[in-house]
Amino acid sequence: MKTLSILLFSLIAFNVFAQKGTVQEKQSFDEYKEVAKALQPYIESAKTGDGKLSRSAFYAHAHVVGSVNGEVYNVTADQFEDIVSEGGPSKNVEHHIAWIDISGPAAAAKVEFYDWGGFRFTDFFVLYKENGKWKISGKVYNSHANN
Repeated sequence: MKTLSILLFSLIAFNVFAQKGTVQEKQSFDEYKEVAKALQPYIESAKTGDGKLSRSAFYAHAHVVGSVNGEVYNVTADQFEDIVSEGGPSKNVEHHIAWIDISGPAAAAKVEFYDWGGFRFTDFFVLYKENGKWKISGKVYNSHANN
């Protein structure tokens, strides 16, 4: 009888933990989708050249650092908005979210762009979730040309 009780307890405990794991895995998967969704305004701005759309993905304090043709840019998100607008649309740009890594309310992501204004870019983003919403806190990038 004691063995049967232990077996039943084990089965119940396993089932509870398995269900809890499934819920946690679903929440984790949903969180990755939310981070990808937070990157979409930025990604879409590459195609449209809409600096305001790009700016909407960033926190007010956000900073962008990288270089193009050997010239280093160390700008605020507001200045980057102007750069995106001045660059105009890149209708043939392609992108790929290479990875997303999340730890609680902090995340990092790597996005590759091909043919954004004639360049290939690798962007690294740092994001933070505040009041249930992910936003970009900072970005560093490489333009893969003369750097």
